Parts: sequence; C-alpha cells; structure tokens
Amino acid sequence: MRRALRFVPLALLVSVAVEIAVFVVVGRALGFGVATLLVFAASLLGLVLLRREGVRAWRGFREAAQSGRPPGRQVTDGLVGLLGALLLATPGLVSGLVGLLLLVPPVRRLTRGGVQRAAERRVSSMTAGDLFGPRRVRVYRGGPQQPGQAPPPQSPTTTPQTSASAVPPVVEGEAIEGEIVEPR
Repeated sequence: MRRALRFVPLALLVSVAVEIAVFVVVGRALGFGVATLLVFAASLLGLVLLRREGVRAWRGFREAAQSGRPPGRQVTDGLVGLLGALLLATPGLVSGLVGLLLLVPPVRRLTRGGVQRAAERRVSSMTAGDLFGPRRVRVYRGGPQQPGQAPPPQSPTTTPQTSASAVPPVVEGEAIEGEIVEPR
C-alpha cells in the first residue's frame, strides 16, 4: 500500500498537466468561453449527481442491511457512483469525462466488479463472504487441473448425484481441485 502512495503526488501533477493541456486544446478549438462553460456545467452536474448518488448508495446499503443480505454489492456500486460524481464535480474536462463514463451502467458494472475483486484480495475470505455473500465453487474430481482446462469425464462406475439433499462422501486426506465461480 505504501509503495502505491509514493506515486500519488506524481499522478496528481500529471493529471493537472493533462487537464490544462486538454482545456487549452478545447479552448483553441471551440473558444475559451465555451470551454469554461463546459467545465462549469460539468461541475454543476457533478454536484447534483454527487448528492443523488450518495442518497442512492445509502438507501441501497440500508435496504441490504435490513433485509439481511450482504451489503457489499450495494457498497461497491455506491462507491463507484460516488467516485464518478466526484470526478464529474472536479473542475476539468478529462476528469469530467471519466466521471461521466463511471456513471454509465455497463462501465459502472465493470468497475464495480474490479473494485469487488480488489476488496476480496485485501480482506480475509471470511470477511469477503460476509461482505459479498457466499461463493459458488466448481469442484473437479480426479487429478489436479490447470485453470481453463475442462474437468475430466466421470467414469461409468460413478453416478452423478441428482438430488440437492444428497451429500457427497468425505474422504479424509484427499485434496480436491476447484475454482470460484462468480454468480451472474
């Protein structure tokens, strides 16, 4: 974490330089009055959306908590929405464009997935389960599998279990190979 924080001042400096360069290019192309109006309009829209996204995130979190569901999905969706609105409220054309993109549903869904995966890597699996809900796991019987490989076919002597209540036998000391399958 500290290694990443070392680059924050440099990233801020580069972002300010990019914002100024884009403002000058747009100002020369459309006129500085129009460029200034674009920046002010984007900032005002961002302020309005900041309040709306904050209220929406709080409602989603409260509803999930009251219904007993894990609130992680609502929290990450709210964080992405708040980040988009905050970037839109920040004066600048590039930050406004990035903020506007984060508010578009398909981009928001992709970003939410990335934020969720990053959060799951940083916390314990038990905390991630409490926050984002249980995971479905696909288990491969037989030898170890490489990710992306198809599981080996089952031998004719074994019958797949058809009832959901049937519990597979537990073999002590036998390791299984599997992968986490994200719910859709």
